[in-house]
Amino acid sequence: MEIKTVKTKVAFLKDGPIEVVGVLEISGQYGEKETTETVHFCRCGHSKNKPYCDGSHKAAGFKG
Repeated sequence: MEIKTVKTKVAFLKDGPIEVVGVLEISGQYGEKETTETVHFCRCGHSKNKPYCDGSHKAAGFKG
């Protein structure tokens, strides 16, 4: 069995969220798990879907 190594990349997008790209397993508060390749985390504090970005930084005029 071949084990594939994937690099995880983290980027702070200009005036936007933190973008994480890689093979990601996210665990919810009740133990549920989701596998994804890209996730955007809020850093403006205005998202109604925290910790994830919902685009609220645009209307809030977030600069970061």
